[in-house]
Amino acid sequence: MKLFDVYPLFDITPVKARGSYVWDAEGKKYLDMYGGHAVISIGHCHEHYVSMISEQLKKIGFYSNSVQNPLQHELAEKLGKLSDYADYQLFLCNSGAEANENAIKLASFITGRKKFISYKKAFHGRTSAAVALTDNPKIIAPVNATDNAIILPFNDLQATADELRKGEVAAVIIEGIQGIGGINIPEVHFLEELKNLTRVNGSLLILDEIQSGYGRTGRFFAHQYSSVKPDIITMAKGMGNGFPMGGVLIQPGIQPWPGMLGTTFGGNHLACAAGIAVLDVIEREKLVANAELIGNYLMKEISNMSHDIQVRGKGLMIGIECQFPISDLRKELLYKHHIFTGVSGQQVIRLLPALSMKKEEADLFLSLFAQSFHEVSASLKKNK
Repeated sequence: MKLFDVYPLFDITPVKARGSYVWDAEGKKYLDMYGGHAVISIGHCHEHYVSMISEQLKKIGFYSNSVQNPLQHELAEKLGKLSDYADYQLFLCNSGAEANENAIKLASFITGRKKFISYKKAFHGRTSAAVALTDNPKIIAPVNATDNAIILPFNDLQATADELRKGEVAAVIIEGIQGIGGINIPEVHFLEELKNLTRVNGSLLILDEIQSGYGRTGRFFAHQYSSVKPDIITMAKGMGNGFPMGGVLIQPGIQPWPGMLGTTFGGNHLACAAGIAVLDVIEREKLVANAELIGNYLMKEISNMSHDIQVRGKGLMIGIECQFPISDLRKELLYKHHIFTGVSGQQVIRLLPALSMKKEEADLFLSLFAQSFHEVSASLKKNK
């Protein structure tokens, strides 16, 4: 049997990882500045994480949500404390797309409405309702296309207010920081007015913190740079440090009923062990503060490299926009200097390293990035 070939792959086979580094099958060592799409939060193969999962597997790895699972309550308690959302409710699932699907369904249940607002360059997932609210027609199949998805200009309060006043919108969904869209940050005033507008018009506010949450931005959630408390918050990525996990935080005024939401695998014993380990390490090693410190250092140093670079981001969610297509630059970083990076569109390199990144690792990246940037930039100018 062949694999269904949907992923463009680099010719690299990772076989080992530790902290901020990955080794391939040939023994080459790579600095991981991408964390597998922001998934690696506490560093590869952290000892506490490996121990928690291993010990749990010796006891019980899985049972469905038809029995008591004290690990779910432990996870919820730790998450509430660290995120400053102790009064919210937690629904556990398996991925970011699933978290958004459940958030959308929940908002529709609560309001009795069908329409949702999202924004240009948004990415909310590849499944039914989530992909309809994603601004990428290429991945929206005919069955996903719907008039219930309204995609508006980013940071446009007037367009949002006009749509909300029609009284048909169940919820507005917005990323804490747009990731795939290019590391675009919603204005604080925009977020705060969104909360007011949704409240006044009988709609809910959903913050998609799947990529920007779990300490990545120097706050537990990116929206916490504002005063906003959303009705619903979705999360995944760094939640399990590689173990598939997703979650939905739900404000206390929303009342559940049996069968309202559901999942077979969500919140299983192994997933909870992984999630608890991640929160333990984030707290003990002060990784939210570290993300802010190292992220600010990286952004300052990169900004000073050239007038041809624009840097956007918060903490360790960073976009480096160049004046030229960055495909050659990424390849040089990967194949010459052995550095994993991400991409947003044609001209933005995306950095999403582990929150545990050390200054010496940041310095190594800065040195090699500067070298590659100037070499590629000079070569492109010469060939014009």
